[in-house]
Amino acid sequence: MSDLKVLEQSVIDFSNLKKEPGWFQKLRKAAFTKMTMLELPSFEKIRYQRWPIIPKQTLLESRKVELDQKRAVGNTVVQVGSRTLSLKLTNELKQKNVIICDWETALIEHSDLIQKYFMTKAVKWDADRLTAAHLAQLTSGLFIYVPRNVELDEPITSYLTQDARDGQDYVHHVLIVAAENSRFSYLENRDTLGNETTTANIIVEVIAEQNSHVKFAGVDQLGETTTAYINRRGYLLDNAKIDWSIGLLNDGNIIGDFDSDLIGAGAHADVKVVAISTGNQIQGIDTRVTNYGKHSIGQILQHGVILSRSTLTFNGIGHIIKGAKGANAQQESRVLMLSTKARGDANPILLIDENDVQAGHAASVGRVNQEQLYYLMSRGLHKEGAERLVIRGFLGPVLTAIPAADVRERLIETIEGKLINGQKFEKVSR
Repeated sequence: MSDLKVLEQSVIDFSNLKKEPGWFQKLRKAAFTKMTMLELPSFEKIRYQRWPIIPKQTLLESRKVELDQKRAVGNTVVQVGSRTLSLKLTNELKQKNVIICDWETALIEHSDLIQKYFMTKAVKWDADRLTAAHLAQLTSGLFIYVPRNVELDEPITSYLTQDARDGQDYVHHVLIVAAENSRFSYLENRDTLGNETTTANIIVEVIAEQNSHVKFAGVDQLGETTTAYINRRGYLLDNAKIDWSIGLLNDGNIIGDFDSDLIGAGAHADVKVVAISTGNQIQGIDTRVTNYGKHSIGQILQHGVILSRSTLTFNGIGHIIKGAKGANAQQESRVLMLSTKARGDANPILLIDENDVQAGHAASVGRVNQEQLYYLMSRGLHKEGAERLVIRGFLGPVLTAIPAADVRERLIETIEGKLINGQKFEKVSR
């Protein structure tokens, strides 16, 4: 039996074991059939097609692991691989009928909502080979539904750990629905347990209905031996808003595919991305905001730092569709290189199909200012400390623009750790 047939049978067996609804099983089978016929998505100046980007070993139960009690505080979900270790909701969420559950539970208890929103709006399952492979081999995930007119004071926090101890690939889906007039914050923390060579295929969909407001913060720290495709998509109706704050602090090769579709009039997406590449790592970040609605607003702000022999590419794409009168598309992408062996690129792309709009872009790639370093070192700082101070200043415009103070602090702390590790690698490799 061919590897493809074995994988197909394992998909069927997994689906039956989890007692997935018939409509979802049919979708899985359709995705598996179409997966091999579809092309990989193409991103400007990002060459990843020869990477091991398609999952092959996913449909296994994750090994047991002890819960870190520090994570189980407030409105939190803790998942390791396909296991949900903890799901805690405050009385506020229970009283307001907020739904937070793992993917298996969502398919059984909230099948109607999943069928309505899952990979039908923000992401189409048959868009390309990566989205089809995601549906065909999906094993775990999270579903969040905040009902109409509900406002949450406390954030929802998730700790989502890829289990790479047994070489099992990771296919994980997060579906977030903000119903009309709802308001809430969501903080997503991703990391890796184990160091076996693996592939991760992660898709996050945020559906923001009329007049809703979602503050989404993500801190990604996947491991060095994980090659990952991370797709985060927003679908915004009239006067909806999503504030995206994303820290790409992974150690492996990453494709980041971040899109926001401003469907409704007055929809607003504000995307802030911080990325750091170290070692021999390659990261390609493709961030797009598409203005469909009149008077919609799309803003992209991306700053990245490159150390050692690593590579970082930023694509910033603002697309104003015909009919989106009064729309506004702004973007800024900047890359700072701390090594002569590093490679960086910042590509601003504006696609304007309508008159009576506003659009602008800024982009730069440069090396650290040696005079700044010399000045700081003359004041008693060693080179590594001076470099980190310069980097903090470079990333400052993005970090200070993040509205949530706790997210800013977490990002700053994580960035500091990654920079220290990156500088250690550079010393060893000289």
